[in-house]
Amino acid sequence: MDEAAGIGSGRSQTSDPREARHALQSLETRLLGGERRLRRRDVAAGAGVSLLSARKLWRAMGFPNLGDDDVAFTERDQDALTTVIDVVREGLLTEEAAISVTRAVGQMTDRMVVWQIEALVEDIAAERNVSDAEARRVLVSELPELIEPMEKMLIYSWRRQLNAGVQRLAVRAQAGLDSSEEGRQGTEDDAPLPLARAVGFADLVSYTSLSRRMNEKTLAKLVQRFENKCAEIISVGGGRLVKTVGDEVLFNCETPVAGAEISLALAEAMAADDFLPEARVSMVWGRVLSRLGDIYGPTVNLAARLTALAEPGTVLIDSTTAAALNSDDRFVLLPQEVQQVRGFGAIHPVVLARGRGEGLVVD
Repeated sequence: MDEAAGIGSGRSQTSDPREARHALQSLETRLLGGERRLRRRDVAAGAGVSLLSARKLWRAMGFPNLGDDDVAFTERDQDALTTVIDVVREGLLTEEAAISVTRAVGQMTDRMVVWQIEALVEDIAAERNVSDAEARRVLVSELPELIEPMEKMLIYSWRRQLNAGVQRLAVRAQAGLDSSEEGRQGTEDDAPLPLARAVGFADLVSYTSLSRRMNEKTLAKLVQRFENKCAEIISVGGGRLVKTVGDEVLFNCETPVAGAEISLALAEAMAADDFLPEARVSMVWGRVLSRLGDIYGPTVNLAARLTALAEPGTVLIDSTTAAALNSDDRFVLLPQEVQQVRGFGAIHPVVLARGRGEGLVVD
């Protein structure tokens, strides 16, 4: 395919649009499992479901609406639809659950492929000293060699993550709730929620003003460096990076000690990095609701509020979290003045500092 498109390592790119179209068509045929031969009614009929049911699943997957005359599907689309429908027919999932699971696949893989494509484009542009536009054209010809290894990585990671998720969200869930009972009266706003978690935020200081003064490459380097450092620290600490929104990361973990170690490591790592600004970090031990790959509840909201109150380079926690860490000499607790926090009233914030021990070691 590289020969056909004239693009590859050490070769110049062809200007023939016919060859470029051929490379793109070959890539699409390989990714879709064949040529587009079927209309939406053909696929629905082949799976033995109504067009309405098929459209529900396609919308959940994130596919655009298509007309009756659009030839947009392959036999692999029909096989995938049949797989989901059979799971419902066999009673393994309700239709509602099947749509929710399908939506998870669609949304997560959409974000994943955008991330992967941009990473590959950036690498091509940097390694070969070509423009962004040319790097994107090169990608079309060179991606076929990466499809199989990337697919294997995806399946491997999904199985490992599924196993870890079962342990975290099912097997150990009750133990977490039991451990969070100390110091609680059972009347707290988060009491009915099913999971006990340490919830934390890390927010880069002055990100908005910095981003206005940076060019595209420098901003991309800052964002990637911040997320990579956070992801490594959270992973080593046994936590989960829930999401990244620009200059902020949200994470959770199963114990207040793990949350404290991760929080301190994040603040220390940003302060020690000459390229990154300092970070404000917060952490709250409480209960949450886990849905749609995200977490919700008063614990999350309070952690977000505390982030705004934290000084650059510090970690701020609430009094309940401080009580859970009070007897651990790995941490120093510095009570602060009472603050009025929107939605929570009077809060007794506490600065969390390093005590005995070296903390997390990220090798």
